[in-house]
Amino acid sequence: MIAQPPGSHFVGGAYIDCHEGAPLPVQYPATGEVIATLHDATPDLIDQTITAARAAQVGWSEMTGTERGRILRRAADIMRDRNHDLSVLETYDTGKPLSETLVADATSGADALEYFGGLAGSLTGEHIQLGEDWVYTRREPLGLCVGIGAWNYPTQIACWKAAPALACGNAVIFKPSEETPLCALKVAEILVEAGLPAGLFNVLQGRGDVGAALVTDPRVNKVSLTGSVPTGRKVYAAAAAGLKHVTMELGGKSPLIVFDDADIDDAVGGAILGNFYSSGQVCSNGTRVFVHKVIKEAFLTRLTERLATAILGDPHNEATNFGPLVSARQLEIVQGYIAKGQAEGARLVTGGETLDQPGHWITPAVFADVTDDMTIAREEIFGPVMAVLDFEDEEDVITRANATEFGLSAGVFTRDLKRGHRVIAQLQAGSCFINSYNDAPVEAPFGGVKSSGVGRENSKAAIDHYSQLKSVYVRMGHVEAPF
Repeated sequence: MIAQPPGSHFVGGAYIDCHEGAPLPVQYPATGEVIATLHDATPDLIDQTITAARAAQVGWSEMTGTERGRILRRAADIMRDRNHDLSVLETYDTGKPLSETLVADATSGADALEYFGGLAGSLTGEHIQLGEDWVYTRREPLGLCVGIGAWNYPTQIACWKAAPALACGNAVIFKPSEETPLCALKVAEILVEAGLPAGLFNVLQGRGDVGAALVTDPRVNKVSLTGSVPTGRKVYAAAAAGLKHVTMELGGKSPLIVFDDADIDDAVGGAILGNFYSSGQVCSNGTRVFVHKVIKEAFLTRLTERLATAILGDPHNEATNFGPLVSARQLEIVQGYIAKGQAEGARLVTGGETLDQPGHWITPAVFADVTDDMTIAREEIFGPVMAVLDFEDEEDVITRANATEFGLSAGVFTRDLKRGHRVIAQLQAGSCFINSYNDAPVEAPFGGVKSSGVGRENSKAAIDHYSQLKSVYVRMGHVEAPF
């Protein structure tokens, strides 16, 4: 079992606790056991943290990008060296099996630190010659950025927000989800060990009131949220009141279209990755799986066969490849959607069984004969529930796939690459896949359209969301004026 952290928060380069804040118990999802108890940040601690972060940001922004990048790359190396220990912690925090966290969490965080560390020295302006006069631009940091994380990828999300923000010369206050508060503390610890000056990456724990206090504080310049659409609307509105910069990475009900010429094993593999990885708790999941009628039964048969090989068990056993849901509340939500699916006439092909044991366990569920108006085809479930819908016509399935308020991801499986590109071009989504699903390399932009978000994370595109351009006009001759 893990040890209690030295403090609930990480502020000004060190662990700190404030027992005046409400207790924040941390449960291990596999057993329901409380493995640590932290405390919410108090208003005084929030104020102290904002003050420290703004003070530290001034000196950080005056360093060269190369100097900042060197620290981020050093942190990436430390994170990779400690991948096993960080993965064990991630498994305790989230319940995800170690076989997954070893390859998908701290490693992804290290990739972000390395990528943006390498990019930091290249963040320059440009020279624009205008005859004898000229203009130059400066790329400047925004100031103080607040990151609010989700509970499904606590290490990764902390790094996805910290790396571009720090590379651009900002300071960061990160509030993890109250469900998974442990991993971000280790990220802060590693950054300081790598040489990051105190006060530049801070972690404050707490529930929604702590996030609200950070988002609405006038000293905060930028808010980046990973979360649900309802939460995103509230945070976006609060940030807009202060005209703050925002990045919103929100939910989805993404389509995955399997044409009749697709390789069925590959398509089934993509559907598994897009529905059951992290026990279905992934915002970009392709949970509306449109399968051509000609191959539907073959697809369902192969899918059922492969799901039968899923291993549910001790998440710390590397043979386990399917873990529990994050909390009892999330389990209740998923159970409710399974009941709605059955009540509305969908055919439960396999799974959906709650395990009679400690923790928050349910088996991967597949529904067939799902129609577009069913609840399980319209609402984000954030759990291991796949909805399989029939289609025959390309134009029709594109229309149906786009008939949603969401627009985070979309995927197409087909051997006809011309069709793959044609269909993807018409799907209203920000992060798309052809003959694959849920790949998220740091080099590629990640984010959605419509209600699924604003802005982009990762890649060079993220730089635009963590910096601003200043234009400077230089006149070389005399100034002419009308009087």
